[in-house]
Formats: sequence, C-alpha cells, structure tokens
Amino acid sequence: MHGTGNDYIYVNGFVEKIDNPTEFAIRWSDRHKGIGSDGLVLILPSETCDFRMQMLNADGSEAEMCGNASRCIGKFVYDKGLTTKTELTLETLAGTKKLKLFLGSDNIVESVTVDMGEPILESGLIPTTIEKSRVVNEHVIFDDSIEYNITCVSMGNPHAVIFTNDIDKLDLSKIGPKIENAPIFPCRTNTEFIEIISKDRMKMRVWERGSGETMACGTGACASVVAGVLNGLSSHKTTVELIGGELDIEWNEQNNHVYLSGSATTVFEGEI
Repeated sequence: MHGTGNDYIYVNGFVEKIDNPTEFAIRWSDRHKGIGSDGLVLILPSETCDFRMQMLNADGSEAEMCGNASRCIGKFVYDKGLTTKTELTLETLAGTKKLKLFLGSDNIVESVTVDMGEPILESGLIPTTIEKSRVVNEHVIFDDSIEYNITCVSMGNPHAVIFTNDIDKLDLSKIGPKIENAPIFPCRTNTEFIEIISKDRMKMRVWERGSGETMACGTGACASVVAGVLNGLSSHKTTVELIGGELDIEWNEQNNHVYLSGSATTVFEGEI
C-alpha cells in the first residue's frame, strides 16, 4: 500500500506472526531482490486501542510513527472487514492516534484524516543536543562542509526542517546522510527540504531516517507546516506538495493538534 507514494508492506498480524520483523523488513524492502518498499508495517491487536502499529524502516530500524502508514492501516482494517468503525484509535510508539475514514461510493476507504497530536518543540525531547529551549532557524554546519538553518520539530519522531530554494536540484543522497547521522541528533533525524510557494502551499523533499529519500512523509509534512508557522512563512492550514502527491495539513490553533489528511491506496496483494 502507499500513502502519497510512501509505500510499505503491510502484514495482518491477526493472522500472521512474524518473530523477526527486522530481518524481514530489510529483506523484503530491497527493491531489486525483495518486494520493494520503504519498510514493513505490522497491523496488530491492541489492549488500549482498536489496533496497534509496529513499523520498521527499510534498514530494519523501528520507527515511532508514520502518518502515511497510519492512513493505510485505516484503509486496510476497514476494507478487510476487521472493523465497521469509521473513527478509530491506533496505538503507536508515539502514543495513541485518532483516524477518521472517508468512504467512496463503493464503500471503500478513499482518504483518511489522522489526528497527529501536539507537536513537540522542546529541543531535549525531539531530541537534539543543541542547547536551546527551541531550535528555530538555527544555523548549523554539518560535517564541516554543509551548512543550513534548521528548525527542529518532533511529531513523535524527530525532524529537521530546512527552508531553501531550488529543492529539485539538491543532491539528497549526499546531503541527507550527513544530517541524519549528525551528532546533534542522538536518535538520528528525518530531514525535510522545503520550498515556500505561498502562505498556504509548500513544496517538499524528504530524507527519511533509515530509508533514504522517499516520495512522501506524513510526519515530515506536519513538522514542516509547524516549522513554517514558527518561521512566519506559512499559515496554519497548508497544502504540502511531495513527489508522490499532495497532503493537507492543519495545525489547529485551538487545541494545538496537527491534522494530516490524504489518500491511501492498495497497490497489490501477494504471498511470500
């Protein structure tokens, strides 16, 4: 399945048991020798929510949260008859997320809105070792050769947001790993490169921790809109253009929650 081009392999953990998901995430995610994906997502029972998500990146590392995967889980469990609810709770390592499903005329889920909760802005909780309470438009030199102004936000997972121009020309394969693995990010980081189009529209490329450049990142889009507001560059409701399509993000001023809306698509099903 994919959400805005961010594709993962989904396994129904109610009927299949995987004891070593790290090994399978690495093997299956290989786009030449495996199935090919940005990672592996297990849909599991939960004691506190309707469902639980376990997500592993393409390198086998476990991620706290993924907005695109959350939307796809909502589609999977409804389309497969695992629930009849159109409002669900999902247990993740980043806490409970609320999903609202929107059905098409064929009673199949077309899009999902995820309540991503409140953004985390305290530098120590993101985490980053930069000694400031918040990291907003902070000048940083990476690996003695790359320098950017970054804004750090956590949506349950860490993000470094960079506002720049001509993002299509960036060599992310060179830049991305140096920022991801910089010592100031003890848990590594996802990195978003943002080109502002207008107050309510931005263009984004993303280097995801553990997966490299992907076609979309839901938590990254949320973090980028929050960063845009903090820097006075975007409004609280903004459309984010990604390689794989568009996501609509709202940072609600009343409850401080961030809402992520977008499509969810089943590409194929198979057995391995």
